[in-house]
Amino acid sequence: MLCIRTFFLIISFSFLSSSIRAQSKDSVRVLTLPSIEISVYEIKNSMTRMNEVEDMKVLAGKKNEVIWLKNTNADLSINNARQIFSKVPGLNVWENDGSGIQTSISTRGLSPNRSWEFNVRQNGVDISSDVFGYPEAYFTPPTEAVEKIEIIRGAAALQFGPQFGGLINYVIKKAPLDKPVSFETQQTIGAYGLVNHYSSLGITKEKISFFGYFHNRTAKGWRENSQYDIGTGYASLRLTPSKKLYSEIQYTRMNYQSQQPGGLTDSLFYANPRQSLRKRNWMSTPWNVFQWESGYSFNENSRIKLTVFALEAERNSVGVLGSIATPDTINSNLNSYNPRQIDRDAYSTLGAELRLITNWKIFNRSNTLASGIRIYRSNTYRRALGKGSVGNDFDINLTEGTWGRSLFFQTRNQAAFLENIFRISSRLTITPGIRLEQITSTSEGYIKLEESGWIEPTQQKRTQFLSGLGIEYKTGKKSSVYMNFSQNFRPVTFSELTPSATTDSIDQKLKNATGYNADAGFRGSIGEVFRYDANVFYLHYDNRIGNILLNGNQFRTNIGASYSKGVEIFVEANPFSLFKKRDKLGVLTLYATLSYIEARYSKWDDESKLNDPLKTYVNRRVENAPQYIHRLGLSYSVKQFSFSYQLSSVGDAFADALNTEKSNTSATNGKIPAYTVSDITLGFRFLKHYSLRGGINNLTDKQYFTRRAGGYPGPGILPGMGRTWFISLGVNL
Repeated sequence: MLCIRTFFLIISFSFLSSSIRAQSKDSVRVLTLPSIEISVYEIKNSMTRMNEVEDMKVLAGKKNEVIWLKNTNADLSINNARQIFSKVPGLNVWENDGSGIQTSISTRGLSPNRSWEFNVRQNGVDISSDVFGYPEAYFTPPTEAVEKIEIIRGAAALQFGPQFGGLINYVIKKAPLDKPVSFETQQTIGAYGLVNHYSSLGITKEKISFFGYFHNRTAKGWRENSQYDIGTGYASLRLTPSKKLYSEIQYTRMNYQSQQPGGLTDSLFYANPRQSLRKRNWMSTPWNVFQWESGYSFNENSRIKLTVFALEAERNSVGVLGSIATPDTINSNLNSYNPRQIDRDAYSTLGAELRLITNWKIFNRSNTLASGIRIYRSNTYRRALGKGSVGNDFDINLTEGTWGRSLFFQTRNQAAFLENIFRISSRLTITPGIRLEQITSTSEGYIKLEESGWIEPTQQKRTQFLSGLGIEYKTGKKSSVYMNFSQNFRPVTFSELTPSATTDSIDQKLKNATGYNADAGFRGSIGEVFRYDANVFYLHYDNRIGNILLNGNQFRTNIGASYSKGVEIFVEANPFSLFKKRDKLGVLTLYATLSYIEARYSKWDDESKLNDPLKTYVNRRVENAPQYIHRLGLSYSVKQFSFSYQLSSVGDAFADALNTEKSNTSATNGKIPAYTVSDITLGFRFLKHYSLRGGINNLTDKQYFTRRAGGYPGPGILPGMGRTWFISLGVNL
């Protein structure tokens, strides 16, 4: 407390000193001028699009969005994804535990599981476990610390890697350049014991700047046995010795521990979605991300940037992972609970990326070339099926014996890309691109089975060539039509090579997935009144991996090919901008994101079983792919007051590729019903530097769920959160 008070005294003294100095300079002659009131009408958009060229990226002809968190009236205290991404059409959100630390999102019929179909980055570097071997994002930055979120759809594969979903990049705030010291804090309380703290400090002095934040979020959780504790810290130091050169080092540390309430059967869910049959399940994910980057501008036309990054992280869990139909009760023979299962992963990655962007001319037309090379390696050490304690606490120490599985996976990757904007005219751009990807994966270790468990060391080397083309034509100053095509590639992941249970089996000839994304649309704005972006898309996904029932057990194989096609629409209107006295009326924004998605299997690789209609996958809907995702909202602000309302409507889906209607005993298969959820948020600014915000999530207390988990953190239905509330007090100096 003494340090905080001292800090505020220093800041206050600095402001007072500045004021005294300013007055002393004008003390010779004082002029009293008539007061003039100036009203500035400004529409602060919470979502925009990136420019043709932006921060070493070429984006002409690509479908993209930028979410500005400062202008987003959402519940940032829990990283509420359906609110934060509300203006991104077609975004499917899985809700797991309400903690907000693991954001699971997808588009266009892809799986939302920990956002693994996206290339998830922070400040341009990977934050997932292994981009190719295990691309699951166990870490999401606290959105209070995020300046903007960049989203590039499938065409991002050429510049950032081959994932089908595209790129999601969380850009962390920086120290402001217009003042030497900045300080921000957000203190939030909410339902079910939520306490959220965020504080940041920015310092700028001549050619050196520093920014850092500390974040902590704890809660008892909406469900029984769902408490969590999240701590995150970040620090960056930036040196700018000249206008041409800069260098920056960054470090992020996250530690997360949560109780996992497990899944529910259908009958349990509809009886009471808050209940839990698992009180001894825990999970922890310590996460460390290192980054160093340096950039140099040769001249106004050419820039180069080198980025070196590393990740050291773990995923640790302990609990009872069997069917939810089997209760976790006292064993009469042991006079205690049965021992729990322990699973532990350790991840280590190291990579470097060199990017060059240059403007050049041909026939007096300016063109922009982006190129880059990347090297990357990742090690994953996976130990599973260990015998743990009989207690209730978070204990990941083996009590006896050895691990049931001990596996070592390694990934080596080299890549290079070229992408060029050809400006054919002042209106027309054509942007072709290529990428060469080389991936080498090795595995070794053992899986204990009844007979033998040793896995012979294996190595798979894959070289993949990707190409794409983007076209954009400006129909006006603020409107354009665009289209793009891009190939995609997704290698077999380590988790797909590992059976989730000892009774499961895996196809020894699993093939890598290939396919492509295609978009065509039009976007723009009409003054300040209306903004729009509407497109059609087609995604082809070949060699899709999934589970089928074979001899009473799950068999993982390449199911076949699938496609996703549909429409994505974003419209936003600001009707008050039509009036002359609009500054007195405030700002009213009405928006809608509408999407229709038809995602179906077009081919099944096992042609021998196509004659059996009960076993064929052809024309069946892709699992976890709702046919529609609609979000409607309005926001209103006048002077210091703001209000927003959002309605999210998501269609039904199936949990398995066979489109099973009725759930099984463990509730891992079956239908996921459609649902509609509404949220409201209020905000009030006062005394220039202070703000008060609050809101109600799931206003009508809708009972719903977004997924059926096949394994951890289930198995079974994972309920969406019921009605909750939050209140936040903020200070920004």
